[in-house]
Amino acid sequence: MTMTEKSRAAVDERVEHVDVLIVGAGISGIGAAYHLREQFPGKSFVVFDALGGHGGTWWTHRYPGVRSDSDLFTFGYRFKPWRGDSIASSEEILRYLDEVVDENGLDAHIRHQHRVTAASWSTDDRRWTVDVTRGDTGEQLRFTTGFLWMCQGYYRHAEGYTPEWPGLDSFQGQVVHPQTWPADLDLTGKQVVVIGSGATAATLIPAIAADAAHVTMLQRSPTFFLARPRTHELATTLRALDIPAEWTHEILRRAHIAELDALTRMSFETPEELRALLIEGMRAELPEGFDVDRHFNPRYRPWQQRIAMLPDGDMFAAIREGKASVATDTIAEFTGTGIRLTSGEVMEADVVVTATGFDLSVFGDIAFTVDERPVDFADTVTYRGLMFTGLPNLAYVFGYFRYSWTLRADLISDFVCRLLRHMEEKEATMVVPTLRDSDAGMQLGPWVDPENFNPGYLTRSVHLMPKQGDREPWTHLHEYYEERDLLPAAGLDDGTLVYR
Repeated sequence: MTMTEKSRAAVDERVEHVDVLIVGAGISGIGAAYHLREQFPGKSFVVFDALGGHGGTWWTHRYPGVRSDSDLFTFGYRFKPWRGDSIASSEEILRYLDEVVDENGLDAHIRHQHRVTAASWSTDDRRWTVDVTRGDTGEQLRFTTGFLWMCQGYYRHAEGYTPEWPGLDSFQGQVVHPQTWPADLDLTGKQVVVIGSGATAATLIPAIAADAAHVTMLQRSPTFFLARPRTHELATTLRALDIPAEWTHEILRRAHIAELDALTRMSFETPEELRALLIEGMRAELPEGFDVDRHFNPRYRPWQQRIAMLPDGDMFAAIREGKASVATDTIAEFTGTGIRLTSGEVMEADVVVTATGFDLSVFGDIAFTVDERPVDFADTVTYRGLMFTGLPNLAYVFGYFRYSWTLRADLISDFVCRLLRHMEEKEATMVVPTLRDSDAGMQLGPWVDPENFNPGYLTRSVHLMPKQGDREPWTHLHEYYEERDLLPAAGLDDGTLVYR
């Protein structure tokens, strides 16, 4: 044996192989691990996460008042009853996820501070080689796997998106992004301007309004808000009747899904009727004479961007009490002591919070290659929003915009497990979505049609994402009512999935 062969053998001995490698230990990755363990108890698998703990968003976000923007009866897994309020804090959600991990022995499979940096597929070897960097030691590790399951989410956790405003460097106060909230930040008695009006701003403002001298939500354009009870009235009734938790979970899950179905269908079929309902609902929560049309009547169609939920109307309560206010305008420049708006008004501020969203992370910013050729996801076409042409043995979890993320995560887990079983039955070691001859010349569109859904983080980065076609299965559906029957029944031998 030559020295080169000896060296290669030494490296190979340090390579660990697993049947399935899951990237991400948030709500998607934990769910994937559960389903995989339940349906394939004999398969080896590992879950990598770059963060110091599991939970994804719920682990990284530490700003005041962090809570769900979806009801927990659908945001929770279908296999694990949710026993709390419909809207829950990040601490409650993390406890729930901890229970899922502990009860199912998943902690033995999760490796924190393991960042995947590269993934290379070899058709000859029928496996992915995955390079990993340990955040705690800097150690470089290598793994191989027969199937790669991407559950890493869709945005960069390390830092959020902040636009470049004129004069920002001259501002003498403190500028904070919610994704990197300082643990020692004291807002007592301070004038705070929160730039943005999405779910983060809606969560943050009522949480800090009690301590701050005043909080102003500065928005370039309005957002739709929907006030909902923190505890669903049906939950109160069922619990008073001592209904088993499993029954309560399923009944409330169906109730929330039915409500979301109705809202979603209205947004497409009778959008102006839904707009009127939402505006009147907000008007009832706001002080008499409040300019609802200026501040809470968006230009876009309802649900074309996410409707922000307000538990017990808490942000509206802060406005009624005079602790918070709304300004709808654009920023001309920052001054040393605040913000000058395009209208000429100057807003004095001690602290500015940039609740301006996040940056899309295209598949975890991992360098992918297939048979030594770099992968540009923008050149691929999606298969049902979960696999991609030319990428073998890889699945991706991307949840719903209007429904809870977890509803789709559960559906995709079922699909992936069904696909893995089908491959075993066919004795196939490779599956890759492939356009058929009849799909040649198919019209391609963006990953998300802007007429359907167009938040800023998508419009800024959608050109980096896979395309979708004009027919099944090359589309990316966004509604649970479309996929809950379609995905479980999707054929695996229609010629769009090629096995070897």
